[in-house]
Amino acid sequence: MKELWNHLSSRRRKQFFMVLILMFIASFAEIISVGAVIPFLGVLTNPDSIYQSAEIQPIIEIFSIKKPSDLILPITLMFILATIFAGIIRLTLLYAITRLSFASGHDLSIEVYRRSLYQGYSTHSTRNSSEVINGIVTKTSTVISGVLNPILILISSFFLLIGIISVLFVINIVVAMTTFIGFALLYSCVIYLTRIKIKNNSETIAIESTKVVKSLQEGLMGIRDVLIHGSQEFYLKLYRDADLPLRKSAGNNLFISGSPRFAMEAIGMILIALVAYFMTQNQENDALGSSIPVLGALALGAQRLLPIMQQGYGSYSAIKGSWASLEDVLNLLNQKMPSYAYKAYPEAIDFNNAISFESLGYRYSNQEPWVLRNIDLTLKKGSRVGFIGHTGSGKSTLFDIIMGLIYPSEGRMKIDGTVINEDNVREWQARIAHVPQDIYLSDNSIAENIAFGLSKDNIDMERLKEASKRAQIDELIESWEHKYETFVGEHGIRLSGGQKQRIGIARALYKDADVLIFDEATSALDNKTERSVVESIEALDGDLTILIIAHRLTTLKNCDKVIELDNKNIKVMSYEESVKGKL
Repeated sequence: MKELWNHLSSRRRKQFFMVLILMFIASFAEIISVGAVIPFLGVLTNPDSIYQSAEIQPIIEIFSIKKPSDLILPITLMFILATIFAGIIRLTLLYAITRLSFASGHDLSIEVYRRSLYQGYSTHSTRNSSEVINGIVTKTSTVISGVLNPILILISSFFLLIGIISVLFVINIVVAMTTFIGFALLYSCVIYLTRIKIKNNSETIAIESTKVVKSLQEGLMGIRDVLIHGSQEFYLKLYRDADLPLRKSAGNNLFISGSPRFAMEAIGMILIALVAYFMTQNQENDALGSSIPVLGALALGAQRLLPIMQQGYGSYSAIKGSWASLEDVLNLLNQKMPSYAYKAYPEAIDFNNAISFESLGYRYSNQEPWVLRNIDLTLKKGSRVGFIGHTGSGKSTLFDIIMGLIYPSEGRMKIDGTVINEDNVREWQARIAHVPQDIYLSDNSIAENIAFGLSKDNIDMERLKEASKRAQIDELIESWEHKYETFVGEHGIRLSGGQKQRIGIARALYKDADVLIFDEATSALDNKTERSVVESIEALDGDLTILIIAHRLTTLKNCDKVIELDNKNIKVMSYEESVKGKL
């Protein structure tokens, strides 16, 4: 709980203390509303005794009351006002608790997403996205409904409980003590008997909710293969096997949190009946009349006390039932942020001469073999360099290092003599644009996909059209009915492979980067489409530094040099030499 508190903003903490003050006021409202029952019932059953009491004299003087029966109306009005006041305060408190818990949940959800987005590429490559999505969407919602809201309700219940118990103590200390201790012991037994079951259900909910998201992601994202292979029942089974225990555990926790209520209500009514019986035994009619207001106050107090105790127990059960999800959310909240995360978008680093590698090496962990080793290489600005090598030779790893997605395990990469590290990597990435084999396209317009990461209001259409022209896709876009407002569909399903690649090139050019990196950008295209895309690349400005990974040597025929990676080492040659080597 302390850890969760530390992740709340200062604004939410201040609001929390304001809600605490409101809880304190609500407890006084309960004292007034329950305490007002005694004079109300007393003036109805025995107005003379109320008229003669010292406490009521100020009211008699204010309203100029001449006889006991005249007290009935003002006392009734006071009781009604006290009840209305208590109801308004309870309603206001419920509104404040709900708003605060959901607003805090929103803050936590944003922070989980922020910290996840800022994690390094190596972190993202080693975990399933369903874990993060489930943490942001499902488990954060669970923290709202199962932890934050119940915590506030639990504290509120505590304050209200203290208020009601204090009134009952004043009315009849023996009855109040017996009732409170009796119910406290009963709820303690319920908590003890259900604690392990709730904990197990909590762990099941946390685990299976991730599996549910994973099964949905895999089934829907691979829908083409699912339809072709007829794998619908396989993915339905994955979903069913995860969803059933999830809902069963959630239902069990809901039943456990709500079930004691009915037994406690029955026991409470029995206690009130016994108290009424013993208080009225062997009493004269006058004494019996004076006992009715006390019995009414006790009955009303018990009627208020039982729901509050049940509410407190339900909140406790909800918190325990959400504990495993809370731990998962806290793990995401505790992700370390890079040093540049809270800085403004930086100015691009100076790049006038070359990218250089000095004794560069990389491996994914100390226990794994080296992917790259002893790489010494210089790539001059404005050059066009092709990279070839067999699968697993380290081409993509080298490109990830160039793009600042991962850092060398040994050696270093320099830009014009400046070593690239976590402190200045964003300045270097401002110079880079990446065109991968599989272009990511969101289900938005052509314009929004080219100006990736920008809202419509911030798109420079002249710059965008110029980028499209340089990528040789402007004429195609202009031929469509909605032109740059044409929607591409999820993952660009409405576009061909060549069109996607050109949009990827236009996106890179819109960024106005100095270094364009093509990571097998044409390997999935047919020969004709590839030639067309390669022509688009060849037509780009000569001052751009272009780095290309390709499976087919013909893609690299206009490169200044070709670099072959083999056995963790490199070999630099011309295109002609690379062709001879393959022959």
